[in-house]
Amino acid sequence: MKLSNFNFDLPKELLAEYPSENRDEARLMVVHRKTEKIEHRLFKDIIEYFDEGDTFIVNNTKVFPARLYGHKEKTNAKIEVFLLRELNADQRLWDVLVDPARKIRIGNKLFFDKAEKLTAEVIDNTTSRGRTLRFLFDGSYQEFRDKLIELGHTPLPKYITRAEEPEDQERYQTVYAKHEGAVAAPTAGLHFSKHLMKRLEIKGVNFAELTLHVGLGTFNPVEVEDLSKHKMDSEEVYISDETCQIVNTTKTNKNRVCAIGTTVMRAIESSVSSQGMLNPYRGWTNKFIYPPYDFSVADCMVTNFHTPKSTLLMMVSAFMGHDLMKKAYKEAVEQKYKFFSYGDAMLIL
Repeated sequence: MKLSNFNFDLPKELLAEYPSENRDEARLMVVHRKTEKIEHRLFKDIIEYFDEGDTFIVNNTKVFPARLYGHKEKTNAKIEVFLLRELNADQRLWDVLVDPARKIRIGNKLFFDKAEKLTAEVIDNTTSRGRTLRFLFDGSYQEFRDKLIELGHTPLPKYITRAEEPEDQERYQTVYAKHEGAVAAPTAGLHFSKHLMKRLEIKGVNFAELTLHVGLGTFNPVEVEDLSKHKMDSEEVYISDETCQIVNTTKTNKNRVCAIGTTVMRAIESSVSSQGMLNPYRGWTNKFIYPPYDFSVADCMVTNFHTPKSTLLMMVSAFMGHDLMKKAYKEAVEQKYKFFSYGDAMLIL
């Protein structure tokens, strides 16, 4: 498979600027791999496709308010800082992206609030837009983190051109988010409401949780035609013994395992036994899944509609088959499904 195999025309108006009014009332395309049948439903109808003993694996990462706005010393030039990864808690070192990058050099100081209680010094260049910052703050580590949260903004994807609104703080977060560390939401999970999850639990569907802290690398463009030469950024993963027990019992009992999102699929495929069972894991993954690929754990998956030439689209193609993916996406465009982070969902059975 080549990069050009994953291109298609996506009208800009199909990129979702806002979430659906209610989480579980987004549209849901249901694709049956064996028959190639395609159904058009609402997300809350997902309960009809699962039975007692089936398991949903969800990613309980929590989105950090990673976008900061500040200004440069002396010139007062406005600067956007996107927090990527904490490198050293004691020294308050962070990997960040800065915009505009050309104005930010080693030794520059940045100020983020009017009282200048939170400042940062640029100590290294990492990439064309990447920098390492040392934050300067007179207070405890917890007070420092509280200040970041106070000043930070929801890291909505760049394709969303409108200003951040108060509801984004809640809607760009899954209802089961627990462990802070992601700079982008695991968007397939945004469609679950607490009410829908309770209905599924009453029906006997299990929920198994793992953590993959989503980084911006997931959305990096693929710039090589030969997909084998593309390198994914690493993302931190934690899969517990309890989650493995739930998932492996489901598989042993011949029930279905459904991965909720591409992040879950990447995590579970990064820690599989030779018998196709899920192993506990704590570490990092840079796994890149593209066709052809043999999946070991999940029988089905829920995912949003992805943009052309994205690594997310490539994983979906590997799971459902390339020709069927093209057919489903053609129908999604014709039926005006909403794409990307706040968009509609697809259930692949």
